[in-house]
Amino acid sequence: MAIKTNRVKSTNDLELKDRLVAINRVTKVTKGGRTFTFAAIVVVGDEKGIVGWGLGKANEVTAAIAKGVEAAKKNLIKVPVHKGTIPHEQYAKFGGSRVILQPASAGTGVKAGGAMRAVLESVGITDVLAKSKGSSNPHNLVKATIAALGEMRSPMTVAQNRGISLDKVFNG
Repeated sequence: MAIKTNRVKSTNDLELKDRLVAINRVTKVTKGGRTFTFAAIVVVGDEKGIVGWGLGKANEVTAAIAKGVEAAKKNLIKVPVHKGTIPHEQYAKFGGSRVILQPASAGTGVKAGGAMRAVLESVGITDVLAKSKGSSNPHNLVKATIAALGEMRSPMTVAQNRGISLDKVFNG
């Protein structure tokens, strides 16, 4: 069975909000002294199931953030959000970061830290339990969280793939 990609084709009609996850100052020592550049990790989303991340590098913070937003708009994915939470538990890893996402009942809130929180709020998830294990590097945490969200399948997709009704997906 071929896995369908859930990439978003067009960004023209989306109202995307950007969130800054981390800024890293990089120093290059040269013969003439130190040169500072900045790297910014940015997450964009419409809070209705679409999210993307980008990395921007520049000599100024504002330029790095702008480049990160543009990069994030180029790799958006669609995430199934079911009643404010995720449809099922998901595990993913990227580099040394490992993330576990679990659905939560209404009113729980986003129980996640740092980089994971920015991604989950940008998607529009309001109730989720999330745990990060291993490395807390923001680059890898964002990528692992996006990978976990990208592997999510909606109940409708599961029912279609199995050739059964939606009721049987939930009731067995």
